[in-house]
Amino acid sequence: MTTSTPPPMTESPVPLPSEAVTPLAAPVGRGWLWVLGAVALAPAVLAVAQLGRIHPDEVYQTLEPAWFRAHGYGVLAWEWRDGLRNWAVPLLASWLLRLADLLGITHPQAYRAVLALPQVALHGWMLMATYRFAQRRGGQRTALLATLLVGLYGPVLVFAGRTMSESLSAAFLVVGLEALDRKERLDSAGWLGGLALGLAVVTRYGSAVFVAAALVGLVLASRWRTLAFTCAGGALVALALGALDALTWGTPFHSFLAYVRFNVLSGGAARQFGANPPGFYIPVLLGALPLWAWGSLGLALRQRRRLPSLPVFCAAVYGVAVSATAHKEERFLYPALVLLGVAAAPSLAAWLLEERWPTWLRRGGVALALAATLLPAAFYPPADLRGDQFRAIVAATRDEGATGLLIVNEGLWGSGGYFYIGKNIPWLNCDWPYERNFRAAMKHRAINRAVTFQGRALQELQAAGFRVVGQVGRETILARD
Repeated sequence: MTTSTPPPMTESPVPLPSEAVTPLAAPVGRGWLWVLGAVALAPAVLAVAQLGRIHPDEVYQTLEPAWFRAHGYGVLAWEWRDGLRNWAVPLLASWLLRLADLLGITHPQAYRAVLALPQVALHGWMLMATYRFAQRRGGQRTALLATLLVGLYGPVLVFAGRTMSESLSAAFLVVGLEALDRKERLDSAGWLGGLALGLAVVTRYGSAVFVAAALVGLVLASRWRTLAFTCAGGALVALALGALDALTWGTPFHSFLAYVRFNVLSGGAARQFGANPPGFYIPVLLGALPLWAWGSLGLALRQRRRLPSLPVFCAAVYGVAVSATAHKEERFLYPALVLLGVAAAPSLAAWLLEERWPTWLRRGGVALALAATLLPAAFYPPADLRGDQFRAIVAATRDEGATGLLIVNEGLWGSGGYFYIGKNIPWLNCDWPYERNFRAAMKHRAINRAVTFQGRALQELQAAGFRVVGQVGRETILARD
Protein backbone atom coordinates (compact mmCIF):
# COMPACT_ATOMS: atom_id res chain seq x y z
CA MET A 1 0.00 0.00 0.00
CA THR A 2 1.38 3.38 -0.95
CA THR A 3 0.56 6.75 0.50
CA SER A 4 1.10 10.21 -0.91
CA THR A 5 2.37 13.11 1.12
CA PRO A 6 0.38 16.31 0.68
CA PRO A 7 2.41 19.44 -0.17
CA PRO A 8 3.28 21.59 2.84
CA MET A 9 1.06 24.59 3.45
CA THR A 10 2.96 27.88 3.47
CA GLU A 11 0.13 30.40 3.63
CA SER A 12 -3.56 30.70 4.21
CA PRO A 13 -5.58 30.46 0.98
CA VAL A 14 -6.96 33.95 1.66
CA PRO A 15 -5.23 36.21 -0.92
CA LEU A 16 -4.23 39.82 -0.48
CA PRO A 17 -3.75 40.98 -4.09
CA SER A 18 -6.75 42.77 -5.53
CA GLU A 19 -6.84 40.72 -8.74
CA ALA A 20 -5.89 37.31 -9.98
CA VAL A 21 -2.21 36.58 -10.50
CA THR A 22 -1.17 36.30 -14.15
CA PRO A 23 1.83 34.43 -15.53
CA LEU A 24 5.02 36.42 -15.91
CA ALA A 25 5.31 38.01 -19.34
CA ALA A 26 8.36 38.28 -21.53
CA PRO A 27 11.16 40.58 -20.38
CA VAL A 28 10.74 44.30 -20.95
CA GLY A 29 12.16 45.47 -24.28
CA ARG A 30 15.26 47.63 -24.32
CA GLY A 31 13.36 50.63 -25.64
CA TRP A 32 10.94 50.52 -22.73
CA LEU A 33 13.83 50.19 -20.30
CA TRP A 34 15.18 53.48 -21.60
CA VAL A 35 11.78 55.09 -21.16
CA LEU A 36 11.42 53.79 -17.58
CA GLY A 37 14.99 54.86 -16.83
CA ALA A 38 14.21 58.41 -17.97
CA VAL A 39 11.06 58.41 -15.82
CA ALA A 40 13.13 57.28 -12.82
CA LEU A 41 15.64 60.10 -13.41
CA ALA A 42 13.07 62.84 -13.95
CA PRO A 43 12.29 63.82 -10.31
CA ALA A 44 15.97 64.15 -9.35
CA VAL A 45 16.80 66.11 -12.50
CA LEU A 46 13.91 68.48 -11.80
CA ALA A 47 14.92 68.93 -8.15
CA VAL A 48 18.59 69.62 -8.94
CA ALA A 49 17.85 71.91 -11.88
CA GLN A 50 15.24 73.91 -10.00
CA LEU A 51 16.67 73.78 -6.43
CA GLY A 52 14.23 75.43 -4.02
CA ARG A 53 12.38 73.55 -1.29
CA ILE A 54 8.96 72.04 -0.72
CA HIS A 55 9.30 72.69 3.02
CA PRO A 56 12.14 73.92 5.27
CA ASP A 57 12.63 70.31 6.37
CA GLU A 58 14.07 69.56 2.94
CA VAL A 59 17.06 71.70 3.89
CA TYR A 60 17.19 71.72 7.67
CA GLN A 61 16.39 68.06 8.36
CA THR A 62 18.69 66.58 5.71
CA LEU A 63 20.99 68.91 3.77
CA GLU A 64 22.09 71.27 6.52
CA PRO A 65 22.79 68.63 9.21
CA ALA A 66 24.70 66.66 6.55
CA TRP A 67 26.74 69.78 5.76
CA PHE A 68 27.37 70.24 9.49
CA ARG A 69 28.66 66.68 9.80
CA ALA A 70 30.86 66.98 6.72
CA HIS A 71 32.34 70.46 7.37
CA GLY A 72 31.93 71.15 11.07
CA TYR A 73 29.63 74.17 10.74
CA GLY A 74 26.02 74.78 9.78
CA VAL A 75 22.60 75.66 11.14
CA LEU A 76 21.08 72.89 13.27
CA ALA A 77 17.31 73.03 13.77
CA TRP A 78 15.84 72.49 17.21
CA GLU A 79 15.11 68.80 16.48
CA TRP A 80 18.86 68.18 16.25
CA ARG A 81 19.39 69.77 19.64
CA ASP A 82 16.53 67.89 21.33
CA GLY A 83 17.20 64.59 19.57
CA LEU A 84 13.90 64.07 17.70
CA ARG A 85 15.65 62.83 14.57
CA ASN A 86 18.01 59.97 13.86
CA TRP A 87 21.24 60.56 11.93
CA ALA A 88 20.86 57.78 9.33
CA VAL A 89 20.08 59.90 6.25
CA PRO A 90 22.19 62.98 7.17
CA LEU A 91 25.22 60.75 7.89
CA LEU A 92 24.90 59.05 4.50
CA ALA A 93 24.59 62.46 2.85
CA SER A 94 27.61 63.77 4.79
CA TRP A 95 29.77 60.92 3.47
CA LEU A 96 28.69 61.77 -0.06
CA LEU A 97 29.58 65.42 0.56
CA ARG A 98 33.04 64.37 1.74
CA LEU A 99 33.38 62.29 -1.43
CA ALA A 100 32.39 65.32 -3.50
CA ASP A 101 35.10 67.36 -1.76
CA LEU A 102 37.69 64.71 -2.57
CA LEU A 103 36.62 64.81 -6.22
CA GLY A 104 36.84 68.61 -6.30
CA ILE A 105 33.07 69.11 -6.64
CA THR A 106 32.46 72.44 -4.89
CA HIS A 107 29.51 74.01 -6.72
CA PRO A 108 26.31 73.65 -4.63
CA GLN A 109 24.23 72.50 -7.56
CA ALA A 110 26.88 69.91 -8.45
CA TYR A 111 27.20 68.38 -4.98
CA ARG A 112 23.42 68.48 -4.67
CA ALA A 113 23.44 66.28 -7.78
CA VAL A 114 25.84 63.89 -6.02
CA LEU A 115 23.36 63.57 -3.15
CA ALA A 116 20.64 62.80 -5.68
CA LEU A 117 22.37 59.63 -6.92
CA PRO A 118 21.19 57.26 -4.14
CA GLN A 119 17.74 58.81 -4.33
CA VAL A 120 17.60 58.06 -8.07
CA ALA A 121 18.46 54.46 -7.28
CA LEU A 122 15.76 54.33 -4.58
CA HIS A 123 13.17 55.83 -6.91
CA GLY A 124 14.12 53.38 -9.63
CA TRP A 125 13.67 50.56 -7.13
CA MET A 126 10.23 51.90 -6.29
CA LEU A 127 9.24 51.94 -9.96
CA MET A 128 10.52 48.37 -10.40
CA ALA A 129 8.32 47.35 -7.47
CA THR A 130 5.39 49.17 -9.07
CA TYR A 131 6.02 47.25 -12.31
CA ARG A 132 6.05 43.88 -10.51
CA PHE A 133 2.91 44.76 -8.54
CA ALA A 134 1.05 45.67 -11.74
CA GLN A 135 2.43 42.74 -13.76
CA ARG A 136 0.83 40.28 -11.37
CA ARG A 137 -2.50 41.93 -12.18
CA GLY A 138 -2.40 42.27 -15.94
CA GLY A 139 0.83 41.24 -17.63
CA GLN A 140 3.64 43.25 -19.18
CA ARG A 141 1.68 45.85 -21.16
CA THR A 142 -0.47 46.66 -18.15
CA ALA A 143 2.63 46.86 -15.95
CA LEU A 144 4.43 49.24 -18.32
CA LEU A 145 1.53 51.66 -18.51
CA ALA A 146 0.84 51.44 -14.76
CA THR A 147 4.50 52.22 -14.03
CA LEU A 148 4.35 55.24 -16.33
CA LEU A 149 1.17 56.44 -14.60
CA VAL A 150 2.90 56.24 -11.21
CA GLY A 151 6.27 57.57 -12.38
CA LEU A 152 4.70 60.57 -14.14
CA TYR A 153 2.23 61.27 -11.36
CA GLY A 154 2.55 65.00 -10.63
CA PRO A 155 3.28 64.75 -6.88
CA VAL A 156 5.85 62.01 -7.55
CA LEU A 157 7.68 64.25 -10.03
CA VAL A 158 7.70 67.05 -7.47
CA PHE A 159 8.52 65.03 -4.34
CA ALA A 160 10.54 61.98 -5.34
CA GLY A 161 13.75 63.91 -6.05
CA ARG A 162 13.53 65.97 -2.87
CA THR A 163 15.40 65.28 0.35
CA MET A 164 12.15 65.06 2.31
CA SER A 165 11.46 62.29 4.78
CA GLU A 166 8.11 61.72 3.07
CA SER A 167 9.86 61.24 -0.29
CA LEU A 168 12.30 58.62 1.00
CA SER A 169 9.76 56.81 3.14
CA ALA A 170 7.16 56.52 0.37
CA ALA A 171 9.64 54.72 -1.89
CA PHE A 172 10.53 52.20 0.82
CA LEU A 173 6.82 51.65 1.54
CA VAL A 174 6.11 50.75 -2.09
CA VAL A 175 9.06 48.35 -2.16
CA GLY A 176 8.04 46.72 1.10
CA LEU A 177 4.34 46.35 0.32
CA GLU A 178 5.08 44.96 -3.14
CA ALA A 179 7.27 42.30 -1.52
CA LEU A 180 4.48 41.37 0.89
CA ASP A 181 2.07 41.14 -2.04
CA ARG A 182 4.04 38.23 -3.56
CA LYS A 183 2.85 34.64 -3.42
CA GLU A 184 6.18 32.99 -4.25
CA ARG A 185 9.43 32.68 -2.27
CA LEU A 186 7.61 33.75 0.85
CA ASP A 187 10.67 33.69 3.10
CA SER A 188 12.71 36.12 0.99
CA ALA A 189 9.62 38.23 0.26
CA GLY A 190 8.97 38.57 3.99
CA TRP A 191 12.59 39.47 4.70
CA LEU A 192 12.62 42.12 1.97
CA GLY A 193 9.26 43.47 3.07
CA GLY A 194 10.39 43.75 6.68
CA LEU A 195 13.68 45.43 5.78
CA ALA A 196 12.03 47.93 3.43
CA LEU A 197 9.22 48.77 5.85
CA GLY A 198 11.78 49.16 8.62
CA LEU A 199 13.73 51.63 6.50
CA ALA A 200 10.49 53.48 5.76
CA VAL A 201 10.18 54.10 9.51
CA VAL A 202 13.85 55.04 9.92
CA THR A 203 13.52 57.70 7.24
CA ARG A 204 10.20 58.94 8.66
CA TYR A 205 8.85 57.89 12.04
CA GLY A 206 5.29 58.84 11.05
CA SER A 207 5.31 55.93 8.60
CA ALA A 208 5.12 53.51 11.52
CA VAL A 209 1.34 53.75 11.01
CA PHE A 210 1.70 52.19 7.53
CA VAL A 211 3.86 49.41 8.93
CA ALA A 212 1.41 48.64 11.73
CA ALA A 213 -1.41 48.53 9.18
CA ALA A 214 0.60 46.16 6.96
CA LEU A 215 1.16 43.77 9.86
CA VAL A 216 -2.54 43.87 10.72
CA GLY A 217 -3.35 43.14 7.06
CA LEU A 218 -1.12 40.06 7.15
CA VAL A 219 -2.85 38.89 10.33
CA LEU A 220 -6.33 39.39 8.82
CA ALA A 221 -5.25 37.37 5.78
CA SER A 222 -3.73 34.66 8.04
CA ARG A 223 -0.40 34.95 6.24
CA TRP A 224 1.58 33.79 9.23
CA ARG A 225 4.77 32.73 7.47
CA THR A 226 5.11 36.04 5.66
CA LEU A 227 4.30 37.84 8.90
CA ALA A 228 7.07 36.02 10.77
CA PHE A 229 9.76 36.85 8.22
CA THR A 230 8.51 40.43 7.91
CA CYS A 231 8.87 40.90 11.65
CA ALA A 232 12.35 39.37 11.53
CA GLY A 233 13.47 41.77 8.77
CA GLY A 234 11.97 44.73 10.60
CA ALA A 235 13.65 43.68 13.84
CA LEU A 236 17.08 43.84 12.16
CA VAL A 237 16.43 47.41 11.06
CA ALA A 238 15.17 48.29 14.55
CA LEU A 239 18.35 46.91 16.13
CA ALA A 240 20.46 48.96 13.72
CA LEU A 241 18.45 52.09 14.57
CA GLY A 242 18.90 51.45 18.29
CA ALA A 243 22.65 51.09 17.82
CA LEU A 244 22.83 54.29 15.74
CA ASP A 245 20.93 56.28 18.36
CA ALA A 246 23.16 54.86 21.08
CA LEU A 247 26.23 56.08 19.18
CA THR A 248 24.86 59.50 18.24
CA TRP A 249 22.44 60.39 21.06
CA GLY A 250 23.83 58.21 23.86
CA THR A 251 20.72 56.06 24.34
CA PRO A 252 19.17 53.34 22.16
CA PHE A 253 16.01 54.55 20.37
CA HIS A 254 16.44 58.02 21.85
CA SER A 255 15.18 59.79 18.69
CA PHE A 256 12.13 57.56 18.24
CA LEU A 257 11.04 57.91 21.86
CA ALA A 258 11.60 61.69 21.78
CA TYR A 259 9.55 61.87 18.57
CA VAL A 260 6.67 59.93 20.14
CA ARG A 261 6.74 62.05 23.30
CA PHE A 262 6.64 65.32 21.32
CA ASN A 263 4.26 64.43 18.50
CA VAL A 264 1.96 61.85 20.09
CA LEU A 265 1.96 61.91 23.88
CA SER A 266 2.44 65.59 24.72
CA GLY A 267 0.72 67.31 21.79
CA GLY A 268 3.83 69.44 21.33
CA ALA A 269 3.50 69.55 17.54
CA ALA A 270 0.00 71.01 17.75
CA ARG A 271 1.05 73.62 20.31
CA GLN A 272 4.17 74.66 18.42
CA PHE A 273 2.97 74.42 14.81
CA GLY A 274 -0.82 74.66 15.05
CA ALA A 275 -3.84 72.35 14.87
CA ASN A 276 -6.35 71.71 12.09
CA PRO A 277 -9.84 70.14 11.90
CA PRO A 278 -10.30 66.46 10.94
CA GLY A 279 -11.47 67.34 7.42
CA PHE A 280 -8.25 69.21 6.56
CA TYR A 281 -7.03 66.54 4.14
CA ILE A 282 -10.25 66.18 2.13
CA PRO A 283 -9.60 69.10 -0.28
CA VAL A 284 -5.94 68.11 -0.43
CA LEU A 285 -6.92 64.60 -1.49
CA LEU A 286 -9.39 65.90 -4.08
CA GLY A 287 -6.76 68.11 -5.66
CA ALA A 288 -3.83 65.73 -5.44
CA LEU A 289 -5.33 62.49 -6.76
CA PRO A 290 -5.90 62.34 -10.55
CA LEU A 291 -9.52 61.84 -11.57
CA TRP A 292 -8.84 58.38 -12.97
CA ALA A 293 -7.62 57.14 -9.59
CA TRP A 294 -11.08 57.33 -8.05
CA GLY A 295 -12.71 55.14 -10.68
CA SER A 296 -9.74 52.75 -10.77
CA LEU A 297 -9.76 52.31 -7.01
CA GLY A 298 -13.48 51.57 -7.15
CA LEU A 299 -12.89 49.02 -9.90
CA ALA A 300 -10.09 47.35 -7.94
CA LEU A 301 -12.26 47.18 -4.81
CA ARG A 302 -15.18 45.69 -6.76
CA GLN A 303 -12.90 42.93 -8.01
CA ARG A 304 -12.01 42.05 -4.43
CA ARG A 305 -14.05 39.51 -2.53
CA ARG A 306 -12.33 39.94 0.82
CA LEU A 307 -9.63 42.41 1.84
CA PRO A 308 -8.38 45.26 -0.34
CA SER A 309 -4.77 45.14 -1.47
CA LEU A 310 -2.18 46.08 1.14
CA PRO A 311 -1.38 49.52 -0.40
CA VAL A 312 -5.06 50.53 -0.26
CA PHE A 313 -5.55 49.10 3.23
CA CYS A 314 -2.43 50.83 4.60
CA ALA A 315 -3.25 54.15 2.93
CA ALA A 316 -6.79 54.06 4.36
CA VAL A 317 -5.58 53.33 7.89
CA TYR A 318 -2.95 56.06 7.62
CA GLY A 319 -5.54 58.53 6.30
CA VAL A 320 -7.72 57.95 9.36
CA ALA A 321 -4.71 58.27 11.68
CA VAL A 322 -3.39 61.56 10.27
CA SER A 323 -6.91 63.01 10.12
CA ALA A 324 -7.29 62.28 13.83
CA THR A 325 -3.92 63.91 14.62
CA ALA A 326 -4.20 67.58 15.57
CA HIS A 327 -1.22 68.96 13.64
CA LYS A 328 -1.61 68.52 9.88
CA GLU A 329 0.38 69.49 6.82
CA GLU A 330 -0.27 68.79 3.14
CA ARG A 331 3.06 67.00 2.73
CA PHE A 332 2.10 64.37 5.31
CA LEU A 333 -0.35 62.91 2.79
CA TYR A 334 2.27 62.19 0.12
CA PRO A 335 3.12 58.56 1.05
CA ALA A 336 -0.59 57.65 1.06
CA LEU A 337 -1.07 59.30 -2.34
CA VAL A 338 1.74 57.22 -3.82
CA LEU A 339 0.31 53.98 -2.43
CA LEU A 340 -3.14 54.80 -3.76
CA GLY A 341 -1.62 55.51 -7.18
CA VAL A 342 0.27 52.21 -7.15
CA ALA A 343 -2.93 50.35 -6.23
CA ALA A 344 -5.16 52.15 -8.75
CA ALA A 345 -2.88 52.27 -11.82
CA PRO A 346 -3.04 48.55 -12.81
CA SER A 347 -6.85 48.55 -13.06
CA LEU A 348 -6.86 51.64 -15.25
CA ALA A 349 -4.00 50.37 -17.42
CA ALA A 350 -5.69 47.00 -17.99
CA TRP A 351 -8.97 48.68 -18.89
CA LEU A 352 -7.36 51.17 -21.30
CA LEU A 353 -5.45 48.41 -23.09
CA GLU A 354 -8.38 46.05 -23.61
CA GLU A 355 -8.47 44.69 -27.16
CA ARG A 356 -12.16 45.52 -27.56
CA TRP A 357 -11.27 49.23 -27.92
CA PRO A 358 -10.21 50.56 -31.34
CA THR A 359 -6.53 51.50 -31.60
CA TRP A 360 -7.23 55.22 -31.82
CA LEU A 361 -9.43 55.07 -28.74
CA ARG A 362 -6.81 53.16 -26.73
CA ARG A 363 -4.12 55.66 -27.68
CA GLY A 364 -6.35 58.61 -26.90
CA GLY A 365 -7.32 57.12 -23.55
CA VAL A 366 -3.68 56.54 -22.62
CA ALA A 367 -2.80 60.13 -23.58
CA LEU A 368 -5.67 61.54 -21.50
CA ALA A 369 -4.73 59.36 -18.53
CA LEU A 370 -1.10 60.52 -18.65
CA ALA A 371 -2.21 64.17 -18.92
CA ALA A 372 -4.50 63.71 -15.92
CA THR A 373 -1.59 62.10 -14.09
CA LEU A 374 0.65 65.12 -14.61
CA LEU A 375 -2.01 67.71 -13.72
CA PRO A 376 -1.93 67.41 -9.89
CA ALA A 377 1.64 68.79 -9.89
CA ALA A 378 0.01 72.22 -10.28
CA PHE A 379 -1.93 71.83 -7.02
CA TYR A 380 0.23 69.68 -4.77
CA PRO A 381 2.20 70.88 -2.93
CA PRO A 382 0.48 74.29 -2.85
CA ALA A 383 3.54 76.18 -1.55
CA ASP A 384 5.96 78.28 -3.63
CA LEU A 385 9.13 76.20 -4.07
CA ARG A 386 11.24 79.38 -4.42
CA GLY A 387 13.72 77.75 -6.77
CA ASP A 388 14.77 81.13 -8.16
CA GLN A 389 15.80 82.24 -4.66
CA PHE A 390 18.07 79.25 -4.12
CA ARG A 391 19.62 79.64 -7.58
CA ALA A 392 20.19 83.33 -6.84
CA ILE A 393 21.91 82.50 -3.53
CA VAL A 394 24.21 80.07 -5.34
CA ALA A 395 25.00 82.64 -8.04
CA ALA A 396 25.63 85.42 -5.51
CA THR A 397 28.21 83.49 -3.48
CA ARG A 398 30.19 81.69 -6.21
CA ASP A 399 33.01 84.18 -6.76
CA GLU A 400 35.89 84.48 -4.30
CA GLY A 401 35.03 88.10 -3.61
CA ALA A 402 31.80 87.14 -1.85
CA THR A 403 32.56 87.44 1.87
CA GLY A 404 29.06 87.76 3.34
CA LEU A 405 25.40 87.57 2.30
CA LEU A 406 22.08 89.18 3.18
CA ILE A 407 18.84 87.47 2.12
CA VAL A 408 15.88 89.87 2.07
CA ASN A 409 12.22 88.82 2.23
CA GLU A 410 12.88 85.38 3.66
CA GLY A 411 13.09 83.92 7.15
CA LEU A 412 15.84 81.64 8.40
CA TRP A 413 13.96 78.39 7.82
CA GLY A 414 13.04 79.34 4.29
CA SER A 415 16.62 80.02 3.25
CA GLY A 416 19.12 77.56 1.84
CA GLY A 417 21.48 77.55 4.81
CA TYR A 418 25.23 77.01 4.46
CA PHE A 419 24.54 74.10 2.13
CA TYR A 420 23.63 76.38 -0.77
CA ILE A 421 26.02 79.18 0.21
CA GLY A 422 28.76 76.59 0.06
CA LYS A 423 31.32 78.38 2.23
CA ASN A 424 31.79 79.54 5.82
CA ILE A 425 30.91 83.21 5.50
CA PRO A 426 28.60 85.38 7.65
CA TRP A 427 25.03 85.65 6.39
CA LEU A 428 21.83 87.19 7.69
CA ASN A 429 18.19 87.20 6.65
CA CYS A 430 15.35 89.64 7.17
CA ASP A 431 11.93 90.57 5.83
CA TRP A 432 12.01 94.38 6.10
CA PRO A 433 14.71 97.07 6.06
CA TYR A 434 13.77 98.33 9.53
CA GLU A 435 14.72 95.00 11.14
CA ARG A 436 17.86 94.62 13.24
CA ASN A 437 19.42 92.07 10.87
CA PHE A 438 19.13 94.48 7.94
CA ARG A 439 20.73 97.33 9.86
CA ALA A 440 23.49 95.04 11.11
CA ALA A 441 24.20 93.81 7.57
CA MET A 442 24.51 97.37 6.27
CA LYS A 443 27.16 98.07 8.91
CA HIS A 444 28.97 94.73 8.52
CA ARG A 445 31.45 95.40 5.70
CA ALA A 446 32.09 91.68 5.16
CA ILE A 447 28.50 91.32 3.94
CA ASN A 448 28.98 92.43 0.36
CA ARG A 449 26.34 90.36 -1.43
CA ALA A 450 22.56 90.53 -1.17
CA VAL A 451 19.61 88.66 -2.65
CA THR A 452 16.16 90.24 -2.45
CA PHE A 453 12.83 88.70 -3.41
CA GLN A 454 10.51 90.81 -5.58
CA GLY A 455 12.65 93.90 -5.12
CA ARG A 456 11.96 94.40 -1.43
CA ALA A 457 14.32 96.93 0.22
CA LEU A 458 15.99 97.50 -3.14
CA GLN A 459 16.25 101.28 -2.64
CA GLU A 460 17.62 100.88 0.90
CA LEU A 461 20.24 98.41 -0.34
CA GLN A 462 21.32 100.76 -3.12
CA ALA A 463 21.50 103.65 -0.66
CA ALA A 464 23.92 101.54 1.42
CA GLY A 465 26.27 101.07 -1.54
CA PHE A 466 24.88 97.91 -3.15
CA ARG A 467 24.43 97.76 -6.93
CA VAL A 468 22.37 95.36 -8.99
CA VAL A 469 24.57 92.70 -10.65
CA GLY A 470 22.06 90.07 -11.71
CA GLN A 471 18.50 88.82 -11.87
CA VAL A 472 17.25 85.25 -11.37
CA GLY A 473 13.51 85.05 -11.86
CA ARG A 474 11.92 87.14 -9.12
CA GLU A 475 15.24 87.53 -7.28
CA THR A 476 17.61 90.46 -7.60
CA ILE A 477 21.31 89.95 -6.85
CA LEU A 478 23.30 92.90 -5.53
CA ALA A 479 26.95 93.47 -4.62
CA ARG A 480 29.05 96.22 -3.07
CA ASP A 481 32.79 96.80 -2.96
